[in-house]
Amino acid sequence: METLEKNQTDIKQLTGAQAVVQSLIEEGVDLIFGYPGGAIMPVYDALYDVDDQLEHVLTRHEQGAIHAAQGYARSTGKVGVCLATSGPGATNLITGIADAQIDATPLVCITGQVASHLLGTDAFQETDVIGISMPVTKWNYQVTKASEIPKAIAKAFYIAKSGKPGPVLVDITKDAQFEASKYQYQPFTGMRSYLPAPQLMSSKVKEAADLINVAKRPFVLFGQGVILSQAEAEFKAFIEKTGIPAGWTILGLSALESDHPLNVGMLGMHGNYAPNKLTNECDVLIAIGMRFDDRVTGNLDKYAKQAKVIHLEIDPAEIDKNVKTDVAVLGNAKESLEALTKLVHPNQHSDWLQRFRTLEQEEYEAVIQNELEPKEETLTMGEVIHQINKASDGKNVFVTDVGQHQMIACRYARFLQSKSMITSGGLGTMGFCLPAAIGAKMGVPDKQVIGIIGDGGFQMTLQELGTIFQSKVPVKIVVLNNEFLGMVRQWQELFFDKRYASTIMVNPDFQTIVKGYGIQTKLVQERSELQSAVQEMLECEDAYFLEVRVGKENNVFPMVPTGASVSEIRLK
Repeated sequence: METLEKNQTDIKQLTGAQAVVQSLIEEGVDLIFGYPGGAIMPVYDALYDVDDQLEHVLTRHEQGAIHAAQGYARSTGKVGVCLATSGPGATNLITGIADAQIDATPLVCITGQVASHLLGTDAFQETDVIGISMPVTKWNYQVTKASEIPKAIAKAFYIAKSGKPGPVLVDITKDAQFEASKYQYQPFTGMRSYLPAPQLMSSKVKEAADLINVAKRPFVLFGQGVILSQAEAEFKAFIEKTGIPAGWTILGLSALESDHPLNVGMLGMHGNYAPNKLTNECDVLIAIGMRFDDRVTGNLDKYAKQAKVIHLEIDPAEIDKNVKTDVAVLGNAKESLEALTKLVHPNQHSDWLQRFRTLEQEEYEAVIQNELEPKEETLTMGEVIHQINKASDGKNVFVTDVGQHQMIACRYARFLQSKSMITSGGLGTMGFCLPAAIGAKMGVPDKQVIGIIGDGGFQMTLQELGTIFQSKVPVKIVVLNNEFLGMVRQWQELFFDKRYASTIMVNPDFQTIVKGYGIQTKLVQERSELQSAVQEMLECEDAYFLEVRVGKENNVFPMVPTGASVSEIRLK
């Protein structure tokens, strides 16, 4: 049975559109992203009357709106909200919805729909967004009566942010937006068919602790679940008590500060050498808030077969999905870690940790040293990130697009605070960065937000420069321009005999385009120009666009080839 928490809101008569707007205000929303159109026009008309309470950011495309909402949600931990009209407006949200679903980002998407008597008639700008979005939403619902709106919005926010977060979509017919109805808002508190977090079983915590206490070579893998459950302090307490080395997924990045002595680096295809190699040498593998994605595991037939596997996870569907678990601790990571830390013995694994340090040095000499301080004439992506690190305090929020620059930023950017790396993980959505950086900056205006983009991804959503121009968002954008679709080109070089099919980019003059949007900009082509340009960008109080021409055929290493084991990771 669904339960609602009563409050003292006066019962009043509102149109459905007014009910949408008032319900958002009741949920504490103060910022939304969207793009108007015919089927959502009544809601936009209602927004006109509350612009002092609810700021609307007009993006230049619905995909820009939803990625901006994602950036806002990821930087703040709040629910991101976006609006779109029916038909193409709604379908333009789908990529962002799918991205949010796989990366567990809490969103409420509200779409307009044709009038209810036209449903199913192929009316102008009608599409079945409920059917289309069903596989990529945590919950969706179509409203055809104004009286349904307060409860639907309340339920949407509850589902989006509870348990494992995710996107929800509420589709509202145009007649429901015009219709008047009695309005009373009651926050949603639960329903019998939905359990956001499994109840923690003390017996499973005890089993996990027993394995950890006898382990000689334990290894922790941590993901975004640590951040989503606000368990950063509990996680640090756990690894510091046990002395266990910890490696991270790209979505788990920033849950533990980069320079922590037990932080041994990034897992996966372009991760660090040591955590990949030693995954297949540990005796107990402790996965916390991560889902054993294929980019982390490589060949599953050769993944950690020697280890006992402990999995701390909120979603039962993730248990045994990819990697067979010996002990599954279901529940919220914060609660699970707190209980587990009480039962584990204080320990140090000095010899085991030294194995990581030895391999780290090998990677530094083979890869990192030349990436950060190259001897060749051409600039590298790594030295750009390194220069940003040197010129700032490590408290930046980095937002990346997808590709080589993404892997480089994750590998080399310095993080001292949680929620400071925002990237498209599971879906790998090019075009994510520019709008997501806008949303992130509007979510945390007191922080320096830096978007790192490749020349390919930049051109997928560069129209959002217009959003920066109109909304005056002081975000910093760095385009690392190698005139290639770099990651695909790297694979073509390594596995397709350098047959560069459709990966060469003939780019326009980015500087001219950016100047047209009134944004301060600079092009760097020589190493001697880089330091001062980065400093100028960081000191600028307004938006700033920095384009850096980097080596065209530089590769990202280490690399786990497709089909290979993580222990077969290549340094070159």
